[in-house]
Amino acid sequence: MRENRWWLDAVGYQVYLPSFQDSDGDGWGDLPGVLSRLDYLSELGVTLVWLSPFHPSPMRDHGYDVADYVGVDPRYGRLSDVDDLVAAAHDRGMRVIADLVVNHTSSAHPWFAAARRSRTDPHRDHYIWRDPAPDGGPPNNWLSHFGGPAWTFDAATGQYYLHLFTAHQPDLNWANPAVAEEVERILRFWLDRGLDGFRVDTAHYLTKHPGLPDNPLRAASEIPELGGVAAEWLEQEHRYDIEQPTTEPIHRRWREIADSYGAVLIGEVYILDPPRLAEYVRDDRLHSAFWFGVVESEWAPERIASMLRSACAAAPNLSWVQSSHDRRRAVTRYGNGALGRRRALAVATLMMGLPGTPFLYNGEELGLADGVVPPELSQDPLAAADGGRSSRDGARTPMPWAPVPGLGFTTASRAWLPFGDRVPEDTVACQHSDPRSPLSTTRRMLAARAATAGRRCTVLDWVDDAAGVVAYRCGDVVVAANLTEHSQPFYPGEGGWRCDFDTDDPAPTTVPAVLVPGQAVIVSRAR
Repeated sequence: MRENRWWLDAVGYQVYLPSFQDSDGDGWGDLPGVLSRLDYLSELGVTLVWLSPFHPSPMRDHGYDVADYVGVDPRYGRLSDVDDLVAAAHDRGMRVIADLVVNHTSSAHPWFAAARRSRTDPHRDHYIWRDPAPDGGPPNNWLSHFGGPAWTFDAATGQYYLHLFTAHQPDLNWANPAVAEEVERILRFWLDRGLDGFRVDTAHYLTKHPGLPDNPLRAASEIPELGGVAAEWLEQEHRYDIEQPTTEPIHRRWREIADSYGAVLIGEVYILDPPRLAEYVRDDRLHSAFWFGVVESEWAPERIASMLRSACAAAPNLSWVQSSHDRRRAVTRYGNGALGRRRALAVATLMMGLPGTPFLYNGEELGLADGVVPPELSQDPLAAADGGRSSRDGARTPMPWAPVPGLGFTTASRAWLPFGDRVPEDTVACQHSDPRSPLSTTRRMLAARAATAGRRCTVLDWVDDAAGVVAYRCGDVVVAANLTEHSQPFYPGEGGWRCDFDTDDPAPTTVPAVLVPGQAVIVSRAR
């Protein structure tokens, strides 16, 4: 078993495949396109690439409905393209992880096609089937994330099947040992091909309470005023459909397999309570889990600072994000425009020195806000479920590489999503040579993280400063950001200090005595 915890020094980058780079002019991003941009990612300072699902899929949920776990969807390329991409990344000192989506499959998966043919089919027990309730309705009150009951009636066999997501994504039955055996084979298939691990989709779902009892209802006062299907999901306390203790041995077994390859497992565990989240990354469970507290936050400086501090205290091995394909981009949440970009860079700087692994979402390094997607061109099934109120399309528009038709993303006249009304200043080409652009600033930020790699701590010394600067110390490195609306004094402590990174100065020569609003720095004691 290899104990090299390489991911703790990594900088991750989420590639949302459909929108990153199209290599063949069909308006759809693909694996050869990612390969063509590896040098860009390497120059940026990325050392760990996370690929969204690339398996064959009907694309009812953009690949999170898998129809073949050991294949590649033709829209993304071929199996050899995965091999080429992984080899090229390794040549550049980068690693590659892929999505592991095994809470559910696509309804087009051969397992489910067989399971719904007959109650006696060997694959029937790969999924969760139940007879109707006495009134003919669903077996219990569980809900789907996409609205309505989490059960769909299958007339051919006279039973309901469970799906916590869309009806096209039936949940696997993890109480069946055959499912665990199948997934272990899938893990080994990809690890043997050179993948460096997995981002585990909905890692805290998987198993269900064996009795399938009704979930308790929440009091009306406890339900956020969100509207749409998101609010419907929150009407229940999800006591029996997710977060079951029987998920733990599954994670432990996966950890054994991953450790034997020197690979990493990073969970999508959408739990905002740090102590509860920490349970999933302790001992020999998952190596890490994404912390979504900041992703769920609007611009609330005190709340963001408090959440980072509490999450760090709960677990020293989390993965830090402030944007993703499932939520509005940080720049949009923080006020849009130059103000939103400035705030996002300040928060990103704070994340760079935290114990664990920071991740960027593609386009975050450009300071992108959400793209514009007219409702009639929406592709998000969640938006379709609630009339557009919860659309994630704005965060998924194509990557703007250059101020040309197709944005350098594609040679096609149109892409799978609209281009988002991007302007030249949003593009990589226009930002690359501007030392003060978000891209150049992010590149310098990642270089500063790499330079202090040997001096990071698992326990931070947070600097309490009533003036409003959020700062922490790790040995002889201090990371600080002014998240207030007023200039604040900054003093890292006694001794000689040098400035390794300053959001406001491309070539800092001194440590600033005052941080203006939105300014962030990484400083270290001179040696």
